Formats: sequence, C-alpha cells, structure tokens
Amino acid sequence: MTGYGDTYYARTLADASQRPSLTGTVEADVAIVGGGLAGLTAALELARAGRSVVVLEAERVGWGASGRNGGFVGPGYATSHANITRMVGEERAKALHRLSIEGVRIVEGNLDELGMTDNKRVYGKMSVLRYDDPEGLSRQSEMLKKTFDYQVDVMQTDAVRDVLRSSKYFQALYDPSSFHFHPLNYARSLAKAIEGLNGKIFEGSRVIGCDFDGAEKVIRTEGGEVRARDVVLAGGGYTDDLVPRLRRSILPIATYVLLTEPAREKIAEAVRTPMAISDNRRAGDYYRVVDGGARLLWGGRITTRTTEPRRLADMMQKTMVSTYPQLEGVRVETAWSGLMAYARHLMPLIGKLQPGVWHVFGFGGRGMNTTAIGGRVIAEGILGTRDRYRLYEPFSLAWNGGPFGVAAAQLTYWTYQALDLAKERRAARAA
Repeated sequence: MTGYGDTYYARTLADASQRPSLTGTVEADVAIVGGGLAGLTAALELARAGRSVVVLEAERVGWGASGRNGGFVGPGYATSHANITRMVGEERAKALHRLSIEGVRIVEGNLDELGMTDNKRVYGKMSVLRYDDPEGLSRQSEMLKKTFDYQVDVMQTDAVRDVLRSSKYFQALYDPSSFHFHPLNYARSLAKAIEGLNGKIFEGSRVIGCDFDGAEKVIRTEGGEVRARDVVLAGGGYTDDLVPRLRRSILPIATYVLLTEPAREKIAEAVRTPMAISDNRRAGDYYRVVDGGARLLWGGRITTRTTEPRRLADMMQKTMVSTYPQLEGVRVETAWSGLMAYARHLMPLIGKLQPGVWHVFGFGGRGMNTTAIGGRVIAEGILGTRDRYRLYEPFSLAWNGGPFGVAAAQLTYWTYQALDLAKERRAARAA
C-alpha cells in the first residue's frame, strides 16, 4: 500500500518509499508544516540558499490536493484578473499575474534542473466556452498579449469541434505554454531534491502543538519537536486548528476526479487531442487523456462537505456522457476526492502571521502555479532577499463566516451552476 489511496497517481507512482516519523528534538533554520507543493517549494528554495530545513507532514508527501489534482500547470488565480484589478488596482494586479506566470516557469525549471525523467510534460491547454462568444475571447487574447507578452490563440468553433467532438462546445483559448503532468511524482521529486540538499522530511508527523512567542519557535508532534528560527505553515485544505486564525480564514472545498476504464477507441471518438481541457463554467469540467489515450481522467464538481467519491463520480460520469455521447457505456474504474482551501476573496493567503511565522495556503483550485510562486516569495521573505510576498497583503486572513460561510459558498456554487445552465440553453437555442 502506498498510503495515497486508490488514485491514478498512486497507481502510477514512480517511487513509493516511505519516510520516517519525527522522533526526538531536531533543530533547523526553518520548520515547514505541510508536505504539499507549497511547503516543498519553499523548503527547496531555502535549502538551495543554504538554510537547514525540516518538513513535517501528517500523512505522506503530496498526500492532499497536491497529489490528487488534475495536473494542469498554467498561469492565473481562482478569481479573474478583472476581479483582482477591482480589488487592488491595475498595477498591483498586473504584478500578481506576472507572479502567476513565474509560478509556471518555476515548475518547468524544477522539472528540467532535477532531471525528472519519470514525469512527461504534455504541452497545450484548451479553455473551452460552452456558449458562443468569439469577441470576448479575442479581447482576452489581446489583453494577455499586450499586457503580459503572453501568447494565447482563439480557436473557432469548427476547430474546437474537430478535436473535441461535442456539440456542447464553441470557441476556445489555446495556451501553448501551459502543460499537464503527474503532480504526485513531481511532489515526491521535490522531496528527494530537498533531502539531497540535507533537508529533513518526516512523514506521519502531525503537529499537535506549537510555541511561537519566543525568538526560537517550537513545533511538537507526538514523537518529538522541531526548534527553528522561522516556521512556514502550509497546510492547504487540511489546515486544522493548530493556529485557529488560519483555520477560520479558509473554507475547505472538496473536488472530485474519476478515472475511466481502458476504452481507447471510444475515447478517440470523443477527445482527439492529448492537451489539457477545461470549460469556462464556475467549477466546470477539466480532463485529459492518460495512459497514451487509453483512459480519460475527468474532474469537476465541488461541495462544501466531503461526499462519497463514487456517488459524485456517477454524477460526473453523467456530465461526461452528456458532453460526449460517444462515451456512453464507458465505466468509471476509480474515483477520489481532495480538499482545496478557498479564501472568501478567492486569492492565495501568503504572508507573515507574526515575526518568524509565515503562511502559504488557500490556492482555490489553482495551486499548480501558485504553490510554486507562493513557496518562492515566502522563501525570499525569510532570506531577506526580496519582499514580493507583500503583493499578497491586501488578501487578508478574513473570517470565513463559519457555518454561514459554508452555506453561502454552497449556495453561490449552485447559483453559478444555474447561471451557466441558462447560458448554455440560450446557446443551444441559438445554434
């Protein structure tokens, strides 16, 4: 058993070796709580700079959303650039988007520099509309080119339906620089690189207590403790009540992924591209072919409570078949869920809680690039080389609303679903 559950990534894991739990007292320059991609990236950046690091993970490296997601790597945040501009102004919004682009480059750089031959990148992502709006996509394409020198192309409806054989789809933005890969293998490769720089990683080491008041911070597990000058809290959707203020600032949102049985011929009738695909709905579908086109990995749907993945998989399968009738009869082989951390403003929570105590979490389902840049800017802050983490200061640790916030989040999702459905119906009538 790998300890990662029955996910596609656990089945195809390149290295399933297990790390020991913490015992005794360990001293380090920096202690990092959370062995997901944000914590691992921060640890690697710090270790490269010569700092001693210790990572404490309650389960396994990459066990949470970092190793359960769709594996899509591309720029952007959980909310739109227009919304970010309204919140913080044009110049700061531009700087933040450039950081998200840098996050993609960090992942690419790590893949190259660490020689991750067990993690093939497949370039190209299509962001597909389920209603007709070529002018809107053209404006978005022009803005990205003009403002960020970032090239995306508009695919017209005929070109989209030539590779995605569905009448549900209209135009798409094609991003040649985005890619998809194996996120769990990536997380474990980061861990190996950290250890290669004398960093220490302990699995099965849930933090049960802390003392942040002194110059030397103390973090305790059942088996031992870590003493460090700086602490990074990177718990993601599994953030507990260790620091109540952090827990109160996020809503843990469950998302779901299914893996089909091998059905190469049927899948080829529907999806005729190896690229990553997502649609433009709020919490819409995202998918890609895996195993050389033999299977389809399909994600989507969110809930504010964890539901049996198989039940949600049945619902997603119906969505899959309604999008691609060619896939009728293709069975779901396995399904899984993962918790994402959403802040009310839908932006990452990156910054300094108090002297020597840092946080980096709350990526809202867009973590493959934002965990990377979040880890880097926190490392820069600890090293004192740059203060780019301050760009995220306007996105505060706002209270999540408690039970009312959970109910509001679910209601908002249902409202978006209804609005999306109304748009699709209008598009179908006009077609």
